Amino acid sequence: MTATQAPDTAPPAAMTNRQILQAMSGLMAGMFVAILAGTVVANALPTIIADLGASQSSYTWVVTSELLAMTATVPLWGKLSDLFDKKLLLQLSLGMFVIGSLLAGFSNGVELLIFSRVLQGIGAGGLTALAQVVMAAIIPPRRLGKYAGIFGAVFAVGTVAGPLIGGVLVDTSWLGWRWCFFIGVPFALLAIALLQRTLSLPVVRRKAKIDFLGAFLIVAGVCALLIWVTLAGNEFDWVSWQTAALTGAGVLLLAAAVFVEARTEEPVIPLGIFRNRTVTLTTVASLLVGVAMFGGTVFLSQYFQVSLGKSPTVAGLMSLPMILGLLVSSTVAGQVISKTGVWKRYLVAGAVIMTVGLGLLSTIGADTSFTLLSLYMAVLGVGVGMLMQNLVLAAQNDVPASELGAATSVLSFFRSMGGTIGTSVLGAILANRVAAETTKGMDAAGIPAAPGAGSGEASVPDMSTLPEPVRGIIEHAYGVATADLFLIATPCALLALITVVFLKEKPLKTTSGMERLAEESGSATAPDKAAVGG
Repeated sequence: MTATQAPDTAPPAAMTNRQILQAMSGLMAGMFVAILAGTVVANALPTIIADLGASQSSYTWVVTSELLAMTATVPLWGKLSDLFDKKLLLQLSLGMFVIGSLLAGFSNGVELLIFSRVLQGIGAGGLTALAQVVMAAIIPPRRLGKYAGIFGAVFAVGTVAGPLIGGVLVDTSWLGWRWCFFIGVPFALLAIALLQRTLSLPVVRRKAKIDFLGAFLIVAGVCALLIWVTLAGNEFDWVSWQTAALTGAGVLLLAAAVFVEARTEEPVIPLGIFRNRTVTLTTVASLLVGVAMFGGTVFLSQYFQVSLGKSPTVAGLMSLPMILGLLVSSTVAGQVISKTGVWKRYLVAGAVIMTVGLGLLSTIGADTSFTLLSLYMAVLGVGVGMLMQNLVLAAQNDVPASELGAATSVLSFFRSMGGTIGTSVLGAILANRVAAETTKGMDAAGIPAAPGAGSGEASVPDMSTLPEPVRGIIEHAYGVATADLFLIATPCALLALITVVFLKEKPLKTTSGMERLAEESGSATAPDKAAVGG
């Protein structure tokens, strides 16, 4: 890899807590925007899909299109952060989000809505990778847990506020669902201004050559596989020529990407990074957490509204226990990790608790009480809060500063890919399970099924217009199908637990990424041995 030249300025000094908090203000505003993009739409999606006359598979596409775009572009943003101005890249990603949000708000058909979600996903990919890279650059790993807890709080606030705001907007006749997209624009513009004002990073000049061929092969290969898991089971059978074509193309493209990445001077994903045991294990765990968490929880709002018959606003309130559990656990665990320097036990405990939470949620139905639902969701939130952010901390602590961007983006990439795969596969399972349960219920009641009711292409029903017998059948079908999703997600969480157990705990470093980079570039013949994990 091309040697990194020393910054033009003197080696950076450690930042004070006040300086770090000022620098983080724009990052937190940007992350709030990215979180809001997903959560504000969650409760509005049933209304949006019904208003646009789209199908259950379209519901899944609106979610997965953003995840797919985010997943495919995260490694590119991470690599670019190792080469170019991180602040400018953050502002560019926010600009992409603004364009996507405006297009989504003006959508008159599900096709334009899905395209706009792709643009939002590209922007979210930048925010997902770059925010954590910048944090690692300015905050030492030993202190990072505390600030990661603050980010966890922002995550929780955005996740709580999003569904509530989305529900209120949908329920307010003179606003409507389009404002679920418009509302993020001022926050994105505020984040751009705050980053310009508060974030100051030393410019590291490098002679870089971007691996466009490798980037294209990675994006094309990942997209081929993700499109396959999204369409299989709905548009075509899992065993079909379309499956063979998409999976074959995906595997060949990724194999070509590996060939190119192993031989290029500036790979998008340095393959040598996987020789580091910590990076490899945290990457596998992140993939499994993505499948379990995103795949299991993305359809909860639909369950609240369709199966339990709640309004979008009430559905937003019903997600509070999970978010409060995540908020408390991420904040407390972050503070304790920063104070003690011990981190592995919290990853193991988080994986155990997440597995238990998913198992409990696999028992829900159309008649489950809110008290039990709240308990189950709180357990899941506590586990995710302890696990997700600290996987990144463990990896960032164990790589050279020059590879912080690559390591962070690899974890974000595989977590997002897990979420996309989980949402796509489980979305297809949900659609088919709902169709089967609905058909069975209709037959048992002697009610003629509506056209298309027995397939995954059946439209998401407007529950307020259904007669009582049919409404009860649909509620039961969505309750059974949603519980099945959590049952399928539980083994993924168990595998994540097994992976985390094999992590080797290493002391957290006390210097920031900027300081470590200055040391590494200033003493190329005597690298920091503690920074090179294996």
